[in-house]
Amino acid sequence: MDFKEERIRKLTNLYYSRPDVQEALFDFSKNREVVPRYFEGFGKRPDSFQYKNDIFELVKKGATSFHCSEEIWENPLDLSTDMNSKQYNELRIGWDLLLDVDSKYMDYSKIAGELIIDLLKFHGIKNIGVKFSGNKGLHMILPWKAFPKEINGINTAEMFPEWPRILLQYINEKIKKLLIDKISGLTRPSKYIKDFKVSEEVAPDIVLVSPRHLFRMPYSLHEKTALASCVIEPEKIKTFELRDADPLKVQIKKFYPNAKEGEATELLREALDWARDNLKETSSKAIGKYADYKPVKLENIKDENFPQSIQKILKGVSDGRKRALFILINLFRSIGMEKQELEKRIEEWNKRNEVPLKKGYIQAQLSWAYRNKPILPPNFDKDYYKAIGAPPTQEELKSKNPVNYVIKKSLAEKNRDMKKTRN
Repeated sequence: MDFKEERIRKLTNLYYSRPDVQEALFDFSKNREVVPRYFEGFGKRPDSFQYKNDIFELVKKGATSFHCSEEIWENPLDLSTDMNSKQYNELRIGWDLLLDVDSKYMDYSKIAGELIIDLLKFHGIKNIGVKFSGNKGLHMILPWKAFPKEINGINTAEMFPEWPRILLQYINEKIKKLLIDKISGLTRPSKYIKDFKVSEEVAPDIVLVSPRHLFRMPYSLHEKTALASCVIEPEKIKTFELRDADPLKVQIKKFYPNAKEGEATELLREALDWARDNLKETSSKAIGKYADYKPVKLENIKDENFPQSIQKILKGVSDGRKRALFILINLFRSIGMEKQELEKRIEEWNKRNEVPLKKGYIQAQLSWAYRNKPILPPNFDKDYYKAIGAPPTQEELKSKNPVNYVIKKSLAEKNRDMKKTRN
């Protein structure tokens, strides 16, 4: 047994016997695949914690650290290497965005971490989890709850690892110049200073984003350093020191932030737009199953030809304003409404809302929509309508989609008018 192994093995029983450490590991493990590491080798897969005392039982068998998935599963024990992507999608509830910021120097990782925090805040994200990797880097997490469940009719949960990869590439690109400038300003002599490839040494590690990939759990020990993968408050990244991760002194804090639902929507949309323009291979992904959808062109669209649920939304809503906006924009575009009329209707609708949406938000959503092909609004059987107090009628459910309903009503009206003219 070498010195490193001897050092960590002396710590494991003492450290993992702490109830607060066990609590932190167990709480974070829910719906995740969890695999123990026995210094050099990993345990069997799939595995998960069923009870809190499973942790110490594994430590008594020689476990030195614990690793888990960034994917969130219905039942992690149902996973198998024989499964195809469709089967994984059926089992996957969602995914957290995990950024692995790692470099040869902790100072570089801290600079990259601060720049990433600034970028995420610029995109309206306030709830970000940060922890020490246990060696020379940081792990940063955006919870699944922060992402929209659907974009352009595409189920976000099914877009792993494609969309997380795009997000990491986008973030890397956005911080790259500032990262090089800040690292070049460090006084410590290093072969990396003023090296324009330095961003590759500290940028989020895209390799981490792959199906069933594992990362070190919060408050797990690290075999090489015998330090704890402890939580760091985002505003204290700059002042973090390795001694703060001393397992005998570390204080337990929550790694997984209480994100607001959908707060990372803008970030994901911007990343997908960037990918469409810069990564040719992702262009078809951004359109998805509606790639071949072509909007119809209806003339003189009357409100009475809209479904009752849409008419109810048009009177203004108190809850679900953003969802309602998403429905209206996609419905209006799908039936060929002219841009001027569309924006006028949206403006009038927003005034009727109990609390109007900010004009800047509406403009951002319109701009994003105009940059992409029109897509259908959500089908009536989705929870969008019930969630905003506009449940669909049986007649609407038969039509499946608001666009089908409007077309049917408009054609029926046109036929009636033609009969009147002939008579």
